[in-house]
Amino acid sequence: MKKIIYIVLLLGIGLLIFWLGKRSGTRIVSQEVISNSLIVKEIAELASLDVQGNASIKRSNIENSGNWTDNLKKTFLENTVWITIPYQAKYGVNIDDQHFKVSVNDKKIVIELPAPRLLSYELKIDKMETSNRKGWFLFQDDETYTDVQKSLYRTSRQQLENNPTYIQQSKDRIRKVMEQYYAPFLKDHTLEIRYVGESKAPVLD
Repeated sequence: MKKIIYIVLLLGIGLLIFWLGKRSGTRIVSQEVISNSLIVKEIAELASLDVQGNASIKRSNIENSGNWTDNLKKTFLENTVWITIPYQAKYGVNIDDQHFKVSVNDKKIVIELPAPRLLSYELKIDKMETSNRKGWFLFQDDETYTDVQKSLYRTSRQQLENNPTYIQQSKDRIRKVMEQYYAPFLKDHTLEIRYVGESKAPVLD
């Protein structure tokens, strides 16, 4: 909620400066709004994408082959664990001066940003759901759950780090917020967003 309020305030500041520039009839103020890299940087950092979901894992020593040894193992030595944990992830840009730039000419506004990536990832352990099946000769083992949780964190984080859908959604969100900031100028300018570090900087029109 605070993030949304900050973005709205920054957009409001930009529109206010633009209105003052129009009222005074000066082009200088409008140019300052367009090229105000400090505000653009703040907006880009705040325009992060929040993602929630469930991460699940199953670990078992049973092959489910159907033969008699497998059935015997199910009865006496099975150790099957299921774990489901809600997660919260955030995608966006981590801006540094080396990979951030705002440039303007008479017809185009170009913003260079670092490529969006997974900024944070959290498993909500307090909402974890677990179940297990154990053979007669096995007892509860908390270390098994701990080991499975660690494996779940590693695999699920890796999947999200390489998730092209969320990366694209992050880009779309950044562009949407930038278009809101630059809305008064897009009649006379086109907005181009380039992501530094990608093999080919995309032009998102």
